[in-house]
Amino acid sequence: MHLDHPTTMPHRHTHSADAQHPDGSRRALRVGLGGPVGSGKTATVAALCRALRNRLSIAVVTNDIYTREDAEFLRREAVLPPERITAVETGACPHTAIRDDISANLEAVEQLEQTLGPLDLILIESGGDNLTATFSRGLVDTQVFVIDVASGDDIPRKGGPGITTADLLVVNKTDLAPYVGADLDTMAADAKKQRGMLPVAFTSLASADGIRPVADWVTGRLAAWRAGAAA
Repeated sequence: MHLDHPTTMPHRHTHSADAQHPDGSRRALRVGLGGPVGSGKTATVAALCRALRNRLSIAVVTNDIYTREDAEFLRREAVLPPERITAVETGACPHTAIRDDISANLEAVEQLEQTLGPLDLILIESGGDNLTATFSRGLVDTQVFVIDVASGDDIPRKGGPGITTADLLVVNKTDLAPYVGADLDTMAADAKKQRGMLPVAFTSLASADGIRPVADWVTGRLAAWRAGAAA
């Protein structure tokens, strides 16, 4: 799938997608994962798939500008059967395909659900972007923003929509803090100032169960999604 660079400003999607398919059946919860290049988005997706694949029916959509590198990595790692992983080549800045013109991603999501049958969870990974990256609520139901300790402990303080508004902020690679001079307490305090009551998860995917806080949050959102659909 390929999204050509738009020649005009596309329509901005601002409304949440319907919780059900046209036939009335429940669709999958769509979780968007964004963040800067190298923050660990693909590693987080891989770890989530490994942690949840025995309990949930999962599929993944990745976004890269000119390649399908992230999807190929996930397939090589066998985090899911290959038919459950698909890629979008955005052909433009990553935020274009997740926020401004979401058609290619919606097509990928719908094709996965049609091909695989009922799914519990679809993870949609953005290409690497900056601190302004956010997902259209017409594409995802909830958003995760991933930053990493190695980029500096001032990242939460810098703010930006990704940090301040994402439903979950993940501070990744905490194991590197002693080696890069990052103060995790400072990062936690700054994240609290920027986000208020919105949750923050500190993770080290190098540890055996490092993905647990994120996996628990995702399963909690899924439970709430199912409860809302059943109401």
